[in-house]
Amino acid sequence: MTAIGDVTVGRLLLAEYDRVKEEQKTRIGFRDNLLYVTLAAMVTVLIGTAQTRHVVLLLVLPATTAVLGWTYLANDQKISAIGHYVRTDLGPRLSALAGEQESLFGWEAAHRRDARRTQRKIIQCAVDLATFAGVPVGALAAYWAYGTGTLVPMTVSILESVAVCVLAVQIILYAETRA
Repeated sequence: MTAIGDVTVGRLLLAEYDRVKEEQKTRIGFRDNLLYVTLAAMVTVLIGTAQTRHVVLLLVLPATTAVLGWTYLANDQKISAIGHYVRTDLGPRLSALAGEQESLFGWEAAHRRDARRTQRKIIQCAVDLATFAGVPVGALAAYWAYGTGTLVPMTVSILESVAVCVLAVQIILYAETRA
């Protein structure tokens, strides 16, 4: 094992493990809080629209959920990428240094072998789609049905519908339903 003073490859890899797991933990908290922020934004927009009877306010909802949804998705992808990195790169390197045949971080792979994991991931994908695409599409539909249809809001609504569709496709593409 290469050592310079008290620094060894093993210690450096363990320090890296600690850092990436800390980043993963932080991202999980942030991602999960984005759902609450999104729900609060939805309620705020819907109450504001109902109280003022200005249907055009519904156009705030797709824009807001697109930004929050993309941030949610980006964090979710990084969380998964960290797990993949620990399972496929960092864990095996540490195992090799320790002279172990199996990965030292069994939990990183074990929780992915749960028989209901695929079902949970599909349900989570459906929840994400309902939150970040379904509700905004409902708001757009309500605007199209009851709005004034003037040029600027109608153009905004069309652009928002494209953004929501792109986000929905990305949510589906990034759903890790396999073990």
